[in-house]
Amino acid sequence: MMLKPQDIVILLKLITVGEKPWSYATLALELAMSPSEVHSGIKRAGGARLFDAHRKAPIIRSLLEFLVHGVKYAYPPDRGPLTRGIPTSFAAPPMNSIIVPSTEPPPVWPYPEGTMRGYEFSPLYRSVPKAALKDQALYELLTLLDAIRDGRARERELAIKLLSERLEMS
Repeated sequence: MMLKPQDIVILLKLITVGEKPWSYATLALELAMSPSEVHSGIKRAGGARLFDAHRKAPIIRSLLEFLVHGVKYAYPPDRGPLTRGIPTSFAAPPMNSIIVPSTEPPPVWPYPEGTMRGYEFSPLYRSVPKAALKDQALYELLTLLDAIRDGRARERELAIKLLSERLEMS
């Protein structure tokens, strides 16, 4: 059973949920996915040893290792033309308060109701922009992951540090 990109989104959402009770239906609603997609994603994550079915929670150390060392190879982003969207990677919180913006257009997830114009940067899953707008903590985890997926060395190192801190606190 191979992991799919949406499985990572589901696991990151579970990080933001913390120890609160959750259901497939509520996760699906918050992630703009179907309950069956969420159920299948959690099942695949369990098979990949990234999710503990007994605790109903991600296995933080394993997940962090995969996010830092595997995601950029398994799910590299596609870059596209200028578009309207939601900022990601170094152009979004929390990194945008640390990284000085360049004169080049920022990376954005394509989204018609987005607030920024930049180059198209493919999200891990098509519903990511919608889900990120509903949950600031999820948005920050996803943007840090995007900096790891496609950032320059300095951006990647900073994103790894910030992502590690957030996951270890959960």
